[in-house]
This record gives sequence, structure tokens and C-alpha cells, in this order.
Amino acid sequence: MRHEDRSAMDELPWNRQRLRSNNEWLLLEQLRTAGPSSRAQLARDTGLSKPTVSSALAALRQHGLVREVGTLAPERGRTAVVYEPDPTAGYVLGLDIGRAFLRTAVADLSGKVLSRTDVPNRARTATALARTAAEAVHETLGAAAVSVTDVVHTVLGSPGVFDPQDGRMHYAVNLPGWGRAGLLDELRDALGVADLAVHNDANLAALGEYAHGGGRGSRLFVYVLIGTGLGVGIVSRGELFAGAHGAAGEVGFLPAAFGDAAAGASRRGALEEAVTADAVVRAARERGMTGRLTAKRVFDAARAGDPIAAEVVRQEGERIALVVAAVTAVLDPDVIVVGGGLGRSADLLLDQVRAALGRTTPLRPTVRPSELGDDAVLLGAIATALRTARPQVFDRRTPSAQGAG
Repeated sequence: MRHEDRSAMDELPWNRQRLRSNNEWLLLEQLRTAGPSSRAQLARDTGLSKPTVSSALAALRQHGLVREVGTLAPERGRTAVVYEPDPTAGYVLGLDIGRAFLRTAVADLSGKVLSRTDVPNRARTATALARTAAEAVHETLGAAAVSVTDVVHTVLGSPGVFDPQDGRMHYAVNLPGWGRAGLLDELRDALGVADLAVHNDANLAALGEYAHGGGRGSRLFVYVLIGTGLGVGIVSRGELFAGAHGAAGEVGFLPAAFGDAAAGASRRGALEEAVTADAVVRAARERGMTGRLTAKRVFDAARAGDPIAAEVVRQEGERIALVVAAVTAVLDPDVIVVGGGLGRSADLLLDQVRAALGRTTPLRPTVRPSELGDDAVLLGAIATALRTARPQVFDRRTPSAQGAG
């Protein structure tokens, strides 16, 4: 039974196996969310009887899902054993594949990252990129001493939109050939993993920031990823909003009235051409900056007082403000977090963004810099993989869950 099917248990006829499965799952999730607890504390927190808790904990321990982590000596009464979920019951993999870098990480079921690998993306073809990803994954698993057969679920984030009908990535224009038919199947085989899910990188970054960063506690949270590409991830009440076809947040295809900025729009989208790191470099060259320019060097020059670079940053802030204003007018989010490669320069950009918003719209969204930086997509991939892996591990290890399903 997969994670998304667990609610179907409520529709099954009552039986003893289903009841045991529900109790065991309830206790496992209580331990995961509330932290290590004794049997007496679990009984108080869940409302289950102490004999029921004892029986369920014994079953969970037998199946390798919980473990003893110490004892608690109260002022009165007997010393109590303290339990926690066993994080070694399974592992997950996360991959962040971008034009500039490729990042991989392996985590246990507690979410603790055991090892990670970050390498520059120098691949010139999609096949070479898939090979580089597989090498990075095997290096990561080796460093963590985790076998690929112990990986329960793998989540990959990349630019573009995955279409489950044809198994291809669409709109991943910054990764040439990434949409080739059969490529993701080849990657799955090269990785050696049994279960691979593919998601848009901005969506995963949004989930990462919601779980660990600037989006925590928000009812409707938006992450704006600006780097070599442009994308938006939307999280509503803790759940990703992807749209009818998975393309919600592809704001790079919005039109933009920035003169020549729309050149190449049929390939990337007018707004993406106008806002991303390449646009910063292009604008700097047009204004006379020379040398081996990158967006980072332009921002560094602005910090150092270069007037041309400062003007480029001001213009970039206005263009990002257009993205923020459009998203705010449609979605009315609690918080908008700006991240990606350009998000590292939030100290310069966000003041410009807020000033531009003040001039152009009566809406005043809360705009924050990313707290996770370059790790947002990777941590979002890990968080997403865990949501699938934890119930899968439970279902595979507990006969009562198998019988109930």
C-alpha cells in the first residue's frame, strides 16, 4: 500500500488486523512527530490503553521499526524504557540536477542526511548527464555505507515538467536533450533504484523551504527560483499545488515587455529570458562592463560601488518584482521566498524588489530570502522521498498492514 492509498483503510470493513495496523501506525507517527517517548507517555498522548501500546510497540520493535534509546527514571515509580522510530529501517535518495551543478544526498528515515555529493555539471549531452548522476549517487551511497537495495524511494528534481503519460521531461530547455524519450528509464537503470519519482526543481525547493526554511507554518507559500532558469513552487496547507498538468508555476513563459528581452522566447519564455542570470550578464555587457562576467561578479561589483553594476541590479530587482506582483495578485500567499542562484544576492535584490513593488502595486506581500540557499531543491527531494518511503517501509514490514490492505 502506497502513502497516497493509506486513507483508503478507513473504507475497509472492520477487522482485527486493520485495527492492529492502525494502532501501530499511530504510535510510529506519534514517536516521529513528538520525539522519543515511554509506553506510559504514548498511552497518554494517543488515548490508547497501556496494554495496547505495549503490544503495538512489541510488534513494531520485532519488525525493526522502533528501537529502545534509553530509560527514564521518574521521581516516583519504576524506570521506563524510551522508544524512537528506528531510522535505519530504510533510506531515501535525493537528486538535484541543474545546469550548473548536480547534487545528491542519502538520508535515513529520520531525515538525517548521511552523505552528499556536489559536482559541477560539465555534461554536454543528456546521456553524459545521466551517467554523471549515476556516478554521484554511487559515490554518495558508498560514503554512507548504504546499499542501493536498502533505498526505498528516490526523488529527482530538475528544471521542466515531468509527463507521466510519456515518461519525459518537458520545457527543460537549460538541459539539452533532457526531454529525450526513454532517458529517465535509462537513468533509473543506471542508478539501480527500484522506485524513482521526478519533480520540478522549483516545486521541490518550495517543499524544502516549507519543511525546513522560510515557508514554515505558512498557509499558502510561494518559492521563486531564479538562477539559470525561472520557476515558482506553490505549497498550500503543506501540500504542493502542481496544476492540472504539472505546469503550475512555469512563470517563465509569461510575456515580458522588456524590449529585446523577449528574443528567444519561443525557446525559453520571455520572462525567463528577462530575469535569469544570463539576463543579468547580458544587461551588464550592454552597459559597458567587460571581462569574464557572471551574475555573481556583477552583484559583487554592485556591492563594491560600481555604478553600472548597481543599475543592473536595480533593473533586475524591478523585473523580479514583476514576477512577485503577478504571483501575489493571483495567489495571495502568506510569504514569498526568493531563492536559486540569484537568491544568494538577496541582500541587494530584495530592497530593490520591495521598492519596485511599492511603486507598481498596492499589494504588499511578505518577501524573504531563502534560508536553505543552494540546498533547497535537494532537501525538498529528501523531504518528498520520506513522505513516500515511511509508509512503504511500514507496509512492507508489518504483516498486519499487508493483511489490512
